[in-house]
Amino acid sequence: MKKSLTRILPLTLAMACIGLLMFSPFVITFTNSFMTEREILGNYGLLGTMPVVTQGEPAVFVNLKLIPDWLSFEQYRKVLLESPTYLFMFWNSAAMVAAIIAGQTIVSALAAYAFAKLRFKGREGWFRVYLMTMLMPFQVTLVPNYLIADKLGLLNTAGAIILPGIFAAFGVFMLRQFMLSIPYALVEAAQLDGAGHYRIFYRIMLPLMKPGIAALIILLFVDYWNMVEQPLIFLKDAFKQPLSLYLSTLHKEAQGIGFAASLIYMAPMVLLFLYAEAYFIEGVQMSGIKG
Repeated sequence: MKKSLTRILPLTLAMACIGLLMFSPFVITFTNSFMTEREILGNYGLLGTMPVVTQGEPAVFVNLKLIPDWLSFEQYRKVLLESPTYLFMFWNSAAMVAAIIAGQTIVSALAAYAFAKLRFKGREGWFRVYLMTMLMPFQVTLVPNYLIADKLGLLNTAGAIILPGIFAAFGVFMLRQFMLSIPYALVEAAQLDGAGHYRIFYRIMLPLMKPGIAALIILLFVDYWNMVEQPLIFLKDAFKQPLSLYLSTLHKEAQGIGFAASLIYMAPMVLLFLYAEAYFIEGVQMSGIKG
């Protein structure tokens, strides 16, 4: 018993320290979002007075504080009431992400059913070819996607972001792996009762796929909510760009609202994960995805 405690206790303490270290940016963002603009500038402005001999200029230090001197909602008022650009881009992100999630979930569920439960010639080969697109980074497919969007007249529109996202291969791979864990005997039993593929998919497969679909929705939301490269290249109009690009443009004069803006930006991801945490864990485990 003592040997097991001596082994588990150091590991537990080490994991707790790592967890606190990883959670600290969120805590700092949360507490700093309730500071006044003046206090933010005082903590993260030019604070150092120690001279640097090699440069001949005073050093710059940051004063990390967890507890504000005065509790203030000034930053939230500026972001939500005095910054229409933030709210406009927030809804840009919400609209694009919702369309991508809805479209890719439908396409992925149908394609996964075909690759997992339908038996046709060359099924495994076609699936491997389909998965090859997952091995290509965004930089490789950038030029073809740009040329196709240009030919279709989708440049500088949300369609240039939404359409490639809907037909991405990751959702098909994940749901197909999840669907392989569902016994094929259910399909055979339904076919003996006279059910067609539409009824089998809608009545049997879809209810059993809820954990996998929930896990896919969370992963897609995190991925596309934080996208930067695609809108930066395909959307030239700043008023059509998502919120992820707006946060990167917060300059030194606007750092006071940066904490509040970042916290509001993170809130949908945190709430979604907390709401569907159980489904997410079950879906990832049954799909066999590691890491």
